[in-house]
Amino acid sequence: MAAVFISHRQADAAEAKRLAEDIARDGHDVWLDEWKIDVGDSIVGKIEQGLKESTYLVLCCSSAGVMSPWMSREWMSALARQLEGRGGKVLPVMLTGDEIPAILADIKSADLRTDWDAGLVQLLKAIK
Repeated sequence: MAAVFISHRQADAAEAKRLAEDIARDGHDVWLDEWKIDVGDSIVGKIEQGLKESTYLVLCCSSAGVMSPWMSREWMSALARQLEGRGGKVLPVMLTGDEIPAILADIKSADLRTDWDAGLVQLLKAIK
């Protein structure tokens, strides 16, 4: 199964955890900050390791935005690797709101806003 990195704002932590649990239940190895970073760990080191080992980065888009310093570094580095052909794929997921970064506007997103289960099916289909 695939290695999946969940990139989210702290404001969306509950939804991100629910999504991580759903993806893990489908058999995938999920990287979620609260699951992978322990007290005493290097936050930057753990994120770097998670990004390197992940095949997919699920970008949790919401009304809280995606441009926090940590989150933007995560998805931008994954997108750069994807565009350079070095593996990995960014999968946008709409949790709330309707904002998606302009550079990702042409990428189809999974929509969890009105029907979580249908959006999850779309996302899991993209994760191979």
